[in-house]
Amino acid sequence: MQDRRRATPRTDLVLADPRLREAAGRLGDRLVRRAVAAAQERFRAGDLTAEEVPDAAVAALPAAATRLRPVVNATGVVVHTNLGRAPLSAAAVSAVNVAAGATDVELDLATGRRGKRGRGALEALRAAVPDAGDAHVVNNGAAALALVTLALAAGRSVVVARGELVEIGDGFRIPELLEAVGAMLREVGTTNRVRLADYTAAVDESTAFVLKVHPSNFVVSGFTASVGVRELAGAVGVPVVADIGSGLLAPHPRLPAEPDAASTLRAGATLVTASGDKLLGGPQCGLLLGEAGLVQRLRRHPFARALRVDKLTLAALEATLTGPPPPVVAALAADPAALLARAQAIAAALGPPAAAVRSTGAVGGGGAPGVELPSAAVALPAGLAAPLRLGAVPVVGHVERDRLLLDLLAVPPEDDAVVVAAARAALGAAVEAG
Repeated sequence: MQDRRRATPRTDLVLADPRLREAAGRLGDRLVRRAVAAAQERFRAGDLTAEEVPDAAVAALPAAATRLRPVVNATGVVVHTNLGRAPLSAAAVSAVNVAAGATDVELDLATGRRGKRGRGALEALRAAVPDAGDAHVVNNGAAALALVTLALAAGRSVVVARGELVEIGDGFRIPELLEAVGAMLREVGTTNRVRLADYTAAVDESTAFVLKVHPSNFVVSGFTASVGVRELAGAVGVPVVADIGSGLLAPHPRLPAEPDAASTLRAGATLVTASGDKLLGGPQCGLLLGEAGLVQRLRRHPFARALRVDKLTLAALEATLTGPPPPVVAALAADPAALLARAQAIAAALGPPAAAVRSTGAVGGGGAPGVELPSAAVALPAGLAAPLRLGAVPVVGHVERDRLLLDLLAVPPEDDAVVVAAARAALGAAVEAG
C-alpha cells in the first residue's frame, strides 16, 4: 500500500493535461484540483491505473461552476417548484447571456447620461397588458404585494376575506406577510362564504385598500360564495388590489377559472400583483400593474430599492414577453395525440418492459389547482425511479400504481433522445444487477 501511494501521479503532471488546463479556465482552479484529488484517491485505493487518473478527473468535472444540475422534468407537472418552476425559453437564455456582460441597463447611449432602468422589459410588459396604466417589476410575487401594502397601508387597515388568507410556498402566509410590513388586517366573511355587504360594512376611514387574493393552490367547493373584483370596485370606495398569483397576463382557453391581469384590470382593479414566472413562463420576479400614479408611487418608495431585480432578470423577462412562446406556454398548449406518439416512439426504442400510456398532468407552481391536463407517458418498472434520478443526466418522473411514469408534458421534444439514453442505461444496469 505504501508503495502504491508513492506511485500516485503528481498533481502538477495531471493538471498539465490539456483538458484539465482548459477546464481550469472555464470552471476555476479549485474545482479542477478537487476532481484531480478525488481521482488520485481512487488510484491509491486501487480503483484506477496511473494512466486513468487524468481521464477520471475530467469525467468528474461538472458542466459548469455550480452545483445545480440540469434535470429532465418528466413529472407531468409543468411548473414544478422543486425543479425551479418555469424553465426559460431559448430567447430568454440568449438575453441573459447578453446581460451577463457590460450593458446599457441604466445608460442612454444617445445622450451618454443615466437612462431608465429596465425600460425594455417595462415597455414589453405594458404592451402585453395595455389595460395597465403603468408597470413595475420586483424580485418576486410576495415582494410585489409587500411593497403595495407597505406603501399604501402601513398603519392602516386592509380588508380581506377570511377564505383568502392563504398560505403560499414554504410555509409563508399572506396575513403574516401583510402584518410584517405594518398593515392591520380586517377579515370579513367566513372561510367559505363572503358577501359584498361584508366588505362595505368593514370599509371606513382607516381602510387603505380592499385585497382580493386568488387561492391559487387550493379549491373551496360546495356551499360557497365570493365577491368578484367588478362588484368590489363599484361599491367599496377605496382601491381594490388583486393578487392573481400565477402570472397569467391574458385569458387562457385551457385555464378558464384562472384569473388574468388584463381581465382583472378591466373589471376595475386599481392594482394587480402577480408572479413573472409560473404561467407567464419567465424568470422569477413580481409584477405590479395598474393605475399609473400608484405604480409610480410604488416605484419611488424607499423600500422598492430593496426589492429591485437585476439586469439578468430584466433581460429574461423582456425576451419572454417579446420572443417565441416559452416552454410553459408550449406545454400548456401541447397536443395529447402528439405526446402519445412521442411516448410510443420512446417505448419502441427501449423495448419491453417500456410501454406508452395515456396520463394526466398538472399546472403546478400554485396555479390552476384541480385542472387536469391530458398527457402521455412512458411506463417503466418503479424500481428505476432512483437510478434515473441519479443518472448522468437526472430524469425525474413519478411513481403511480407501482410503475414509474416518465410524463412528456413538460419534456421538450429535443430531450426525447436524452430520456431514451437515460432509461436504456438504467434498464441495462438493472439487468446486470438482477
